[in-house]
Amino acid sequence: MARGSSFVCQACGAVHAKWAGRCDACGGWNTIVEETASSGPGAGPPSRSAGKGRKVALVSLRSDEPEPPRLLTGVGELDRVLGGGLVPGSAILVGGDPGIGKSTILLQAMAALARRGKRVVYVSGEEAAAQVRLRARRLGLADAEVDLAMETGLKDVVATLDAAKPEAVVIDSVQTMWSDAVESAPGTVSQVRAVAQDLVRYAKRSGAAVILVGHVTKDGQIAGPRVVEHLVDTVLYFEGERGHQFRILRAVKNRFGPTDEIGVFEMTDRGLSEVPNPSMLFLTGRDQWSSGAAVFAGVEGTRPLLVEIQALASPTSYGTPRRAVVGWDTARLNMVLAVLETRCGLGIGGHDIYLNVAGGLKIGEPAADLAAAGALISSVLGRPLPADCVLFGEVALSGAIRPVGQSEARLKEAAKLGFKRAVTPAGARIDGLSIVTVETLGDLVERIRNSDI
Repeated sequence: MARGSSFVCQACGAVHAKWAGRCDACGGWNTIVEETASSGPGAGPPSRSAGKGRKVALVSLRSDEPEPPRLLTGVGELDRVLGGGLVPGSAILVGGDPGIGKSTILLQAMAALARRGKRVVYVSGEEAAAQVRLRARRLGLADAEVDLAMETGLKDVVATLDAAKPEAVVIDSVQTMWSDAVESAPGTVSQVRAVAQDLVRYAKRSGAAVILVGHVTKDGQIAGPRVVEHLVDTVLYFEGERGHQFRILRAVKNRFGPTDEIGVFEMTDRGLSEVPNPSMLFLTGRDQWSSGAAVFAGVEGTRPLLVEIQALASPTSYGTPRRAVVGWDTARLNMVLAVLETRCGLGIGGHDIYLNVAGGLKIGEPAADLAAAGALISSVLGRPLPADCVLFGEVALSGAIRPVGQSEARLKEAAKLGFKRAVTPAGARIDGLSIVTVETLGDLVERIRNSDI
C-alpha cells in the first residue's frame, strides 16, 4: 500500500486496511478502491493554523422568529412527499435507478417554480444545454424562466450560485461534480461526500433549497447516494419497474415532514403526470373472477391505498419448491406459508409459489399478511374471492390475526371505491361495509373453502 493511502468501499464508504474482493460492511463485491488517506470519508480539510479554534455563539431554544414559508413546487405529489413544499435552506437528495425519471420530475418542478416568479437554477453535469432544452420542449416547459448551467467544477458552481442568488437549485447529478480539494476521481466516495458537504453548507448559508440527484448503479463503480444520506435533510427515492408506467416517489428521511410518505406518478409522453387517486389506477384492469387475487387495503404514509395482490400456487417439478416474489418481502411470504402449512393444515409445501403486487408498488407493512394469505388460499383451493372484498390484518406465528393501525381510514377508502365487504381482524367497524371478522388464519381457510365471505 502506498504511503498515505487507504482502501474505501465505493458502495458504503467503509475504510479497509488492505484491498479485498468483498466489503465486510455491506457485502458488495469489487467495490473497494484505493484512495489517499487525506481524502477518505470523515477527513476534513487540512489544518491551516495551529492555534485554538474560535468561540461559537450559543443561542437559546426560545425564539420568536416565524417559521419560514415553504416553496410550493406546483407538483402536488412532490409537495405531499416533501411535507408541504420545499423548506428554504434545506438539502434534499433524490435517488433512483437510471432512467426512472429523476431529471424529468425535477425539471417539471423547477419550471413550475419559475412560473410562480421564483428564481431557480438547474445545474447539469451530465447533459448539454441543447439536451435539457430538448427535454423541456418535449414536456411543454420551454417558456419557463429556468436558468441553466452546464458545469462540473464545484468551486465554479458555488460561485455562480452566490452571484445568481436563487431560491431553489438542482444539482444533476452529485456524482458528476468534483472538488479540487480532494485528490480522487469524480464519483468516488470521498468526492461525493466532499461535494455534498459543500453544497449543504451553501444551502444553510444562502437559504436556498438545494436538490441533489444521486444515481445508483448495479456494478458499484460509482458511489451511491447512501454515502451522503446523513448529511442532507430529506432523502427521496424513485421506485418503479421499467415495464410499468407507474413511478413511486417515497420519502425515507425527512426532517421537516412525515417519512414513508409516497407520491404516485404516471409516465406519459408529456413527462410524469400526477395520480390523484392511485387506488383507482392500481385496480384498473384487474381480473375479478379468477382465483389467487386479493385486494389489500393498505396505508402508505398518511394515504390509504388499495392494491391487488396476485398469487399462484402450482405443483412443483423440482426437488425444492420455488418462491418468487415481486413487491413484497420474501421472508414474510415464507412465514405466512409456514403458518398455513403448520397451523391450518393446508397442503402447500409441495407447490411453487409466485406472488406479485400489481402495479409495481412495494409493500412493507405487516398488514398485508392477511391479503397475501387470502390470495394464496384462493389459488390453492381454486376458489376466487369476491370482487367487492378487501382484506387486511397481521398474521401471528400462532395463526391468530392481529389488529393493525388506521383501520377506519382503510375501510373508508374501500367504501369510497365501491367495495361492499371487508375481511378484517376483530374491532374494525364502519358504516356502509359488511365486515367479516376472522380471529385465526384457519377461519379464513374455512370461509374461502365454503365460499362464506
